[in-house]
Formats: sequence, structure tokens, C-alpha cells
Amino acid sequence: MSNTYDVIINGASVGGCTAALLYAQQGARVALLERRSDLNAHKVLCTHYIQASAYPVMAATGLDKVLEQTGAIPNTAHYWTRWGWIRPPHDPAGAHGYSVRRETLDPLLRNLAAETEGVDLKPGHTVNELLVEGGRVVGVAGATGEEAFSLRARLVVGADGKDSTVARLAGARTETTENGRFSYFAYFKGLARQAGDTARVYYLEPDNAYVMPMEDDVTVIAAVVSKARLDEFKNDLDGAYSNFVRSLPEAPDIDNAERISKIIGTVNYPLISRDPAGSGYALIGDAALTSDPLAAVGCAWAMQSAQWLVSESISAVTGADTASGALDAALARYGARHAEETGPHHHLIADYAAARPFNEIEEFSFSAAARDARMAAHFHTFGSRLMTVEEFLSPEIVMQMEKVNGHGLSDAVLRQLAGEDVADSGDEVSEGVAR
Repeated sequence: MSNTYDVIINGASVGGCTAALLYAQQGARVALLERRSDLNAHKVLCTHYIQASAYPVMAATGLDKVLEQTGAIPNTAHYWTRWGWIRPPHDPAGAHGYSVRRETLDPLLRNLAAETEGVDLKPGHTVNELLVEGGRVVGVAGATGEEAFSLRARLVVGADGKDSTVARLAGARTETTENGRFSYFAYFKGLARQAGDTARVYYLEPDNAYVMPMEDDVTVIAAVVSKARLDEFKNDLDGAYSNFVRSLPEAPDIDNAERISKIIGTVNYPLISRDPAGSGYALIGDAALTSDPLAAVGCAWAMQSAQWLVSESISAVTGADTASGALDAALARYGARHAEETGPHHHLIADYAAARPFNEIEEFSFSAAARDARMAAHFHTFGSRLMTVEEFLSPEIVMQMEKVNGHGLSDAVLRQLAGEDVADSGDEVSEGVAR
């Protein structure tokens, strides 16, 4: 194929492959670049949980059927809190995503992309320069081994993760928030599972954990721990991890299962937010927004941000109106939609990543969900990112929570939920409400 395309995508992982598939389905010619040469390469640090909010995108690309054929687990979850378990009623025909290891997911997506007409998958291509004309990004340049390459397109997409090369070269405005927790996880085989392969998430305040069933009888267990305990894990990682898992309420029986991996993790995983678009380029997935892995939104938002970008920009890159002004307008719409869809959720996620105890609103909603099946379903739907923050805390829902709990929220919080300015209400409260 020539070195000129409609779209160049840097990064052939979840977001990049999804965008390539969606663009190609609508007639775009796509160069899909991946710096790694091995098509089976995969991301290691991941929750391995695709939220239900991304199901429509998976259905549109055909990924849902492929995942089901590989044995990926249609996901649901129970949540432990100090008020007891939150157990959403399970509806097998209801909305769901999938729990699947990245070593399964990433190659599947690349194969789907490679087999799609209009997608030119280019492994082993490392981008180290953006081509810029008149202040607009018009292509990329880099190397594949010892050979240089140069490609041009109407739109360059950075789908290259939290350390995005495209974002760095473009000078995208970036905000970084420290994560107050670190994470270690391992894979087990032969671990007894809950009915329906239900995942378990533990809110231990400030520590957290999750037990996530995957395909091929594999379960991933993660310890997501406050940095106040970092020395404990550094001094004896194996012992600290194992003891932490054994101490969980109704703990998984790891002593009678086979651990099939080393203990994997990171002690520093900041939350990174960037402006998702600029002149001639856009960012999707973690390149645009790296949220807390505990929230398990990364894979879903990578797929969804790809879909938002494609829906806003396809006519500007393939249609009759391909002038730069049309693309600029499309990218502005994408940026606004990205902020609207992810911003309030990310605000709450970033605040909780400080590794603090629950604030008043969280105590109110978690306790109601632990006591009432309807509130449990509501809680799980919100955690699956299938509703907005406003819907989660609508007046009708707050009234229902009040009935379940037998008490209401403080006047200060109620005024904040109503959109009133409240002076001296306390940081723990104000940070619990999406602005």
C-alpha cells in the first residue's frame, strides 16, 4: 500500500485496533502501527475486566462473538463492604462486558484488524516524529528496525497508552494525579469459583482487592493497597501478598489452588488526563485518560473513545468535506464528548484513588446497596459505567437510599447535590460530589 492514508493510528492494542476496525468498516484507509513486532504481545498491567458500557462497541466490531468462542467470562460482580456484601441480582440476559486476559484479548483484536479490508497493520514500526505543516499534524515518521518510514494522513490518532508518544510529540496538555495505592496480582488455576463465575471486589478502606475469574479456569487476584503499607510488600512481596489475600473476608482458597504466575505489579501508577484532540491529531484510550486500574474502566473507555472519535470524524476523513476546518470541528466535538462521558466519572475515581476512607456520600450509597437488592443493582449499573453520576445520585434514588438506610444525608451534602455553593462543607464531602 502507499504511504498516504485517511487515518494513521499509533498503537495496536485495545483502543487502536477498535478504532481501526470502526474506521475501516466505514470505508477509511487505515495505517495501524505497533512498535512491537510480535503480534501476540500484550499489556501486562491490567484489570482484565471490560465494563458493560463497551458492549455495543464490541458487538459492532464482532469482538463479542470472538470472545465468547475463546471462553471469556460474561462479567458480573459482588462487592464486600463493612455493611456486608453488595450482591446485585444476576440477569444472564442483561448488560455485561467480559473478563478476559490481555494475552488472549490483544492478539484477537490484532487478528481482527489485520483481516479487515482497509486496515494496513504494521508491526515493528516505532514512531519518533510527527510531521507538521502549518501547525497541523499531517503524518508520522519513525523506524522499523534500521529502515526509516514516513506516512501521511488527514488524521493521526495516538492509541499508544499512558506514556503516549503522539501526546508527547504534539505537546498535549497533561494533568497528573498521584495514585495513593499500589497494586500486585497473580494468576491461579483450580480456584473454586462463585456461582455464575461472579467476580468479587473488596472495599477495605483504604485497601482494596479483587478476585476475577477468567477464561481457561484462570483467576486473577489483585491486592490494591495503600502506599502506607509499601514497605511491608517491598520487604517480603510473596509473604505480604499471600497473607493479604488470605485475610480477605470469605477469602479465596489460594493454598489449594495452583499459582501459575509470578506476583506482578507496580508501586506507582499515576492517573493521567490529557486534552484528547489537537490540530490534526486525537488521543484515545489511556493516551487520553489513564484512570485508576481499580475502577476497571481502561479497556471499556479505550473502546468507547475509539467509537466516539470515529463517529465524530469519519465524514471529515473520508467524505466530501475533508477540509481542515471540518476536521477541526469534528475533533472539537470529540473532545467535548470525551469530557462529558468520562469527566464526572474520572473525578470520583481520582478522588477515591487518594486511598482515603469513604466520605459521607459513599457511606450512604454503599450501605444502601448492601441492604437492598434494587440499590445493589443500581450500584452495579453505575460501576459498569452504564449511567451518569447525575443519574446515580438523582433525587429519586437519594430518597430510596434514605428509606433503606433509615436516615438521610447532611444538609451540606444535599445542598451540594442540588448544585448550591456550600462554604466550609469539608473537603471529604465536596470531593465526593462530581462538579
